[in-house]
Amino acid sequence: MKVAILSPVTWRTPPLKYGPWEQIASNIAEGLVEKGFEVTLFATGDSITKGELSSVCEHPCAEDSSIDPKVAECLHISHLMEQADNFDIIHNNFDFLPLTYSMLIKTPMVTTIHGFSSTKIIPVYKKYNNTTHYVSISNSDRNPQLTYDATVYNGINIDEFIFSREPEDYLLFFGRIHPEKGTYEAIEIAKKSKRKLIISGLIQDQEYFNQKIQPYINNDDIVYVGNSGPKDRLTLLSRACALLHPIRFPEPFGLSVVEAMACGTPVIAFNLGSMPELILHEKTGFLVSDIDEAVEVVINIGLINRKDCTDWVSSMFSRQKMAEGYLRVYNEILGR
Repeated sequence: MKVAILSPVTWRTPPLKYGPWEQIASNIAEGLVEKGFEVTLFATGDSITKGELSSVCEHPCAEDSSIDPKVAECLHISHLMEQADNFDIIHNNFDFLPLTYSMLIKTPMVTTIHGFSSTKIIPVYKKYNNTTHYVSISNSDRNPQLTYDATVYNGINIDEFIFSREPEDYLLFFGRIHPEKGTYEAIEIAKKSKRKLIISGLIQDQEYFNQKIQPYINNDDIVYVGNSGPKDRLTLLSRACALLHPIRFPEPFGLSVVEAMACGTPVIAFNLGSMPELILHEKTGFLVSDIDEAVEVVINIGLINRKDCTDWVSSMFSRQKMAEGYLRVYNEILGR
């Protein structure tokens, strides 16, 4: 089976720092390569894969201001579609734009819907609902107007993560600095529970950061360490006593939640979106409804067995299990 994996070109695949879609596209590609399949990864020219890399965009658009993102996207997507006949299946991890090619090629296309940036893009998905194949990353993130072939949870390479049995005494916020991710709520939880909070993440909303986050940063009990790369990410996740994930929207998945638990770090999350699918309440963390509930469970975080967190991720969210899930989807489609 020859598989083409289409990754975005916003960041490198896998990303140097932020880039969840690129990270998952990488994990899918490497998981399939490990199983002996012939994989071509379509990504930026500086991307890394054990499969074959194909690229027309040497650098990520988000890292090179001379690149017009729309031009890069058009060149990147068309580069794959013009050689679609070379593959048995195309796996799209680049949102809705590649769908517009699906009726012009013979090769079946699987699209992993990593979330809906806006309801305005739904009409595109609806148009190709009966001619292509959709996979959701959680059961909670399914649009009732669409038909899905399967839910395949995002998977990570467990071997890359560091298990820590004895954490340090700090809480961690790890994710985009944006109102919907609850950075300010994490500060409130830390302040009320009188615990140190380390914040790491890409500033996606500068005004929100300036007004709601910056005033609290004192390099004492509230510390911002920037947008951490893989090495610093592992250190932060593994040494934290808990990850705070007080989201304010129905998050489709939450990669940092799984990555934290892979290190043995339990998660305190607002009970929205996919969180009940990712977290075993009172076993790998706590599902709460508001800031006050989060403060109450912080004192009980030591009751969580950190090995249970790692075991849960290994059983449900490994790269191998994700690859197997997508192979079932591919084989079912090709069998038709």
